[in-house]
Amino acid sequence: MKRIFFGFVVLALSGVGGHAADLARDTSDPLFIQAKTELLSTTSLGYFDNGLRVGQALSYGLIDRLAIGANVHYQQDFDGPEDGFSSVDLGGVYRMGIATENNRRIIYDVLFGLKFGGSHRVRTPDYADSTYYVGLRFGRQYESMTLAGTIKSSWIFDETRGMAFIDFIPEIYFRISSDWRFGANFALRKATNPDYDEEQVGVKLVRQYGRTQYVGYFDYAFESESIGAGARINILF
Repeated sequence: MKRIFFGFVVLALSGVGGHAADLARDTSDPLFIQAKTELLSTTSLGYFDNGLRVGQALSYGLIDRLAIGANVHYQQDFDGPEDGFSSVDLGGVYRMGIATENNRRIIYDVLFGLKFGGSHRVRTPDYADSTYYVGLRFGRQYESMTLAGTIKSSWIFDETRGMAFIDFIPEIYFRISSDWRFGANFALRKATNPDYDEEQVGVKLVRQYGRTQYVGYFDYAFESESIGAGARINILF
């Protein structure tokens, strides 16, 4: 699987040219943040091993450097009892540093949020109740590509499954043409409970139509040997 992942990256690199792009509408860019009063809707449908997940996220630009939002998912497990809703995730992104404010043109964002509610039948950290998180997202945007990384720490307060974990996610995102994009990432999770340690690779292909993006994605987790694939629709209002 690792060879397939890096093969996708090489293929994307070979197709990258100097295509100008409207970054203000490129909602799949890992450093995207909407402007004041803009609303971003993300609807998703995904397959994992023996189940399906559907999700909806909404994010609103409160001011030019701050976006707040919420998301929730529902999971249908066809081969087990883990059906139910995820925790409701309320969070935000604050742009602490913009490219024009430093010589290296690096962007810095602070991530923060909390999760509450959700089904006790769904036993994954991303669905857990009473979770708090904070993180730093950083990177640089070029005309034809974006390089980004995210470090996020989460704390789960649960009598039977309480723990803390850290996610480190480097990403690369190519604007292949004015309408097509390709992204790849590697996610490393380290938890105080080693049963939840994980390494995951993911790729996505994006087609842009005005302020709407259609996204297809594929993920593979090495520790659990699980595959995920699906589609998202991003609409910027």
